[in-house]
Amino acid sequence: MRYLHTMVRVSDLDASLRFYCEGLGLKEISRMDSEKGRFTLIFLATPEDVAAAGYTGGKIPEGLPCVELTHNWDPEEYSGGRNFGHLAYRMDNVYDTCAHLQAMGYTINRPPRDGHMAFVRSPDGISVELLQRGENLPPQEPWASMENTGSW
Repeated sequence: MRYLHTMVRVSDLDASLRFYCEGLGLKEISRMDSEKGRFTLIFLATPEDVAAAGYTGGKIPEGLPCVELTHNWDPEEYSGGRNFGHLAYRMDNVYDTCAHLQAMGYTINRPPRDGHMAFVRSPDGISVELLQRGENLPPQEPWASMENTGSW
């Protein structure tokens, strides 16, 4: 068995792409619009995973971990993003990623006080865990004294 992807329903495609691509640094690798089904599927992956898989386009290779954004064209209300669980990404510097997301206007729900782990939510309420690659970073302000905001 191999992991293929995680599907997340999104209500505002542009807002979601801004979060996942500009904010988290994921790369759009595939897009399919279905006129008949009235939906768009967009597959995203980390540049590191794309490079490791040697992916240069076409059919997504098995073993390339992806997030599938599903946008249904007819308006629907999505709630309960927390019962989905969360997506998790490992990054080179959790502080820099959190600062970047915060500068873009996103709330860091669980700051990386420990230099290791943080949580942020997508525009659709999907919880995203941000994990430090390697050893924990030394505690650093403003993160070390920042309180949790909301839930994650």
